[in-house]
Amino acid sequence: MVTTAPIARPGILSIEAYVPGESKALGNVKPAKLSSNETPLGPSPHAIAAFQAAASELERYPDGQATLLRNALARRYGLDAARIVCGSGSDELLGLLARGYLGPGDEAIYTEHGFLVYRIAILTNGATPIVAPEHGLKTDVDAILERVTPRTRVVFVANPNNPTGTYIPIDEVRRLRAGLRDDILLVLDAAYAEYVSRNDYEAGLELVATTTNTVMTRTFSKIHGLAALRIGWAYCPANVADVLNRIRGPFNLSAPAIASGAAAIEDIEHMERAKHHNDEWLPWVVDELTKLGFDVTPSVTNFVLFHFKDDAVKTASAADEYLKSQGVIVRKVGAYGFPNALRMTIGSEADNKRAIAALAQFLKGAA
Repeated sequence: MVTTAPIARPGILSIEAYVPGESKALGNVKPAKLSSNETPLGPSPHAIAAFQAAASELERYPDGQATLLRNALARRYGLDAARIVCGSGSDELLGLLARGYLGPGDEAIYTEHGFLVYRIAILTNGATPIVAPEHGLKTDVDAILERVTPRTRVVFVANPNNPTGTYIPIDEVRRLRAGLRDDILLVLDAAYAEYVSRNDYEAGLELVATTTNTVMTRTFSKIHGLAALRIGWAYCPANVADVLNRIRGPFNLSAPAIASGAAAIEDIEHMERAKHHNDEWLPWVVDELTKLGFDVTPSVTNFVLFHFKDDAVKTASAADEYLKSQGVIVRKVGAYGFPNALRMTIGSEADNKRAIAALAQFLKGAA
């Protein structure tokens, strides 16, 4: 008997499934989890209280408009709440943007070491991913513009970028927008914006407010410490918000997520503590890694990308295995084009010191 199976849409089987950072160490060792860029301070106590309060009404559907959260975001940043769309993490929003504006025959551009979800979103919708090379591990505006064709519909730019931790100034972002056709959607993924302290950086809110073809996405998974609740938001032109609201799920955020997110965005003091912690420990980690002989890519985020020398034994893969044996979990980034580098989140004081000590032991030959 001859049987056939359903055939996936073109592009789907070209996707390499996204592999998140590991969370478990070898044996029964309590891990220092530095693989997913989570904040070591955890969520705001107000967000926890809001989550617990929401547990008393789990039989009720959530507000499908996430009104409480959108209004809190609008107050915090001085935005038009009608142009805010919330999603199950910024990942869902990136996927919705691709779904709304890409199809077979279309092209979308992202940078050489850009977030892997962009490629997945593009291929899922039958479009063709176009990769623009970076310069000095930074987004290269000219390289993007050179790859625009009549089929280009979307450009994805992570600013700051993951896993490099680098950024481009807002003037370069404006130059990119000005160089793109008006019918090309520019998506600015600003997941790490809250950590940046550079005077020439902006997340993109002004550009969104003054154009009809630019979107900025953000997340509560990083500095706000709500990764488990999957909360993302996008600030959009009214026409783009309308598209996203037509295709998103009617209840794509849970009630606990909406309540916790609204409480978190209003706890500015907690966010500032997380920022201060990162400002203190990011340079320390970079300095210690440099002392150990690693090349460290300059970062404005809550993680660092560090590169191993050409050595057949002391490789990133070998270091990763040794670190896991010591209960330290970092992120392998071979899928991003860095087979001999690792990405390390800035963690608690104890976890940072534990990771550096383990790397020092590895280099001494403990592996």
